[in-house]
Amino acid sequence: MRKYLSFILVILYVLGLVSGCGRQPDKADAGSDSSVGVKYIRQLVAENNRTTRTLMWQSDVRQAYKVEYQEKGTKQLGTQYAVECSFAEGRGDYIQYRAQLKGLKPGTVYEYRIVTDKNKGAWHTVKTDDGGSFTALIFPDSQSSDYSGWQDLARSAYKRHSDAKLFINMGDLVDNGQDASQWRAWFASVEPFSADTALAPVIGNHEAYSLDWKVTPPKSYVNLFNLPSNGLKQYPNQFYSFDYGPVHFTVLDTNFQEAKDWQPKLFEEELAWLEQDLARSKAKWKIVLQHRDIFMYAFSKESGRPQRETHFLDFSRQLMPIFEKYNVDAVLSAHLHTYRRRVPLRNFAPAADGITYILTGVAGSVRYPKLWGDFAWDAGRAPQPETVNYMTLRAENNKLVFKAYLPDGKEFDYVEIKK
Repeated sequence: MRKYLSFILVILYVLGLVSGCGRQPDKADAGSDSSVGVKYIRQLVAENNRTTRTLMWQSDVRQAYKVEYQEKGTKQLGTQYAVECSFAEGRGDYIQYRAQLKGLKPGTVYEYRIVTDKNKGAWHTVKTDDGGSFTALIFPDSQSSDYSGWQDLARSAYKRHSDAKLFINMGDLVDNGQDASQWRAWFASVEPFSADTALAPVIGNHEAYSLDWKVTPPKSYVNLFNLPSNGLKQYPNQFYSFDYGPVHFTVLDTNFQEAKDWQPKLFEEELAWLEQDLARSKAKWKIVLQHRDIFMYAFSKESGRPQRETHFLDFSRQLMPIFEKYNVDAVLSAHLHTYRRRVPLRNFAPAADGITYILTGVAGSVRYPKLWGDFAWDAGRAPQPETVNYMTLRAENNKLVFKAYLPDGKEFDYVEIKK
């Protein structure tokens, strides 16, 4: 009799009618995102990443959506209805939705899926911040004429660092902010991990270009990414801040020149907000993310351009004293499509107790080989001739570690900040 029962159990197990240990989705759980008409799912950092996460996605059709979620290993489903936040710009008609999961437990893994009245999407993961150590992936400008290289870099970087709790893109995500095909290419490139890993984007100047290459309000960017509020209704999703682990991140909009015709007070009002934001933070570490760099570099002799000296940009002379006043530890930038880590700087000069400034490099196909000259304050550079790269941040209570990598995963720069 026992042999007979054992045989029956084996047959049932093979047929999937009984399961081993752990949670196994039953037939009613099965689903795919295509079955609910969903694509380009992305998690976005929230004001409180210990208890909240923002979700956005796009669809080909308008329909009612909701998000079902549960603590992993349980079957106590919560439900959050989605809000449609569609818009049109350039040649793009974006049908998209937003939902925010609130009241989550810190340091907990959740599963979520997007559902309609008739179908259920695939399960994805939300991992809330536990306030402790974490790893972040950092990508420089990804703007491209062909996004296949960006896709390869982003996906391979994530495979090597799949423990990353969030990923950051340092601005110029796309080459042209009004070109919907480029946004589709960008989202498709990160789609394998954007549904499960929180994103913190930085606005760049190319997000503010029209299809005829004139500066224009960055409508697509500010609608595609619902980010923590800065309290200023005239600048939604342009600059913001958030805490993750022991780090306070302040994300700036440095499109001061581009925005002068439609947001003439952007710089002065963002400066006031910046002071308040940094003054409020009690985090152990403070990191600023901004697209434009503090320097404009001299041209190299090989470039054939007229010679000039490397110099601080005007806006940096107002930003940098604020960073020093509130004990910012590191400032990351992009824009120049080259990797440079500087010696620590304070009061516009090298100083042992200064701030670490890192120009993060380039991640897309738009590159400027041999354009920029050498500079005495550069402590770290990418191998030449320069190709694409990415970075990681490891944040712990007693140190920050930044590493820079080539596309094949070879590390080429490293800096550790302790306090």
